[in-house]
Amino acid sequence: MSDARHDVLGIGNAIVDVIARTEDDFLVAEGLVKGSMALIDEARAEALYGRMGPATESSGGSAANTLAGVGSFGGRGAFVGKVKGDVLGDVFAHDIRAIGVDFRTRPAGEGAATARCFVLVTPDGERTMSTYLGACQALGPDDIDAETVAAAKITYLEGYLWDPADAKLAFRKAADIAHGAGRKVALSLSDSFCVDRYRAEFLELIRGGTVDLLFANDSELKSLYETGDIEAALQAVAKDAKLAAVTLGADGCAMVQGDARLAVPAAPVDGAIVDKTGAGDLFAAGFLLGHARDLGLARSAELGALAAAEVISHVGARPLVNLEQLAKERGLL
Repeated sequence: MSDARHDVLGIGNAIVDVIARTEDDFLVAEGLVKGSMALIDEARAEALYGRMGPATESSGGSAANTLAGVGSFGGRGAFVGKVKGDVLGDVFAHDIRAIGVDFRTRPAGEGAATARCFVLVTPDGERTMSTYLGACQALGPDDIDAETVAAAKITYLEGYLWDPADAKLAFRKAADIAHGAGRKVALSLSDSFCVDRYRAEFLELIRGGTVDLLFANDSELKSLYETGDIEAALQAVAKDAKLAAVTLGADGCAMVQGDARLAVPAAPVDGAIVDKTGAGDLFAAGFLLGHARDLGLARSAELGALAAAEVISHVGARPLVNLEQLAKERGLL
């Protein structure tokens, strides 16, 4: 697949993250479930923004963060996501292009504003997210460019995008194009509450062969198979998925491919864990980069673990160092 123009094409929500530190009491007062992602409307978004503390704003979105990581590793990435032609839409487009990601999705001229996600980080580093999807919900099949999909080694979808009906059609179109071109398709389950909403559909994508590579953390995988036992969930996904990369927090990750399972330890974190936002996104970045370049499951997982360890050492869901250089220093590239 040396003719590919991109290592990874991400399809996801184009969101501006609004990140603030808070206490557990604030989450309780606002009726927020710690560690989860909830969808909110514009009125709730305005109210929450007015009550939360000082915040940092930066371009985000799960798949977009992953593509930022791919770029930091020296990979070639493209992104498809919908913004409105407003101030935040311009900010998002500028930011993602500035890190070297090919972003050509046409902005919406009318309708809902560009999406934003309020990320509340408690002292233990856990993040609780409230997302106003706004213009993201306007993404549809017409936004999928066949040439771009066919030119990417891996097309990667975030599970969060499975809420809008047209976005589902967009992903299925992209998957068909990718497979028709001999490329691979990956899916991130994104959030256990997301899995609760679309369990049957996600299982159909996995079992039906639409997905070649599944990303999940332990809570998402347990939700997918409705079990409290991670070992039972791992055994179940071994029967359903072609390949699954499952992150297990401090216990590292497990690569599951049929009867074969490979355990890779977590990478050490420099200093304290500050903010877990983006840990899964950056793990996916390292793994996708390694997988696209045929570096093997173990090395791909090590790259993912390295990126995840870097991003949880500071506030924000994108790397603050050059991951390619860091990986070379660790002998991984």
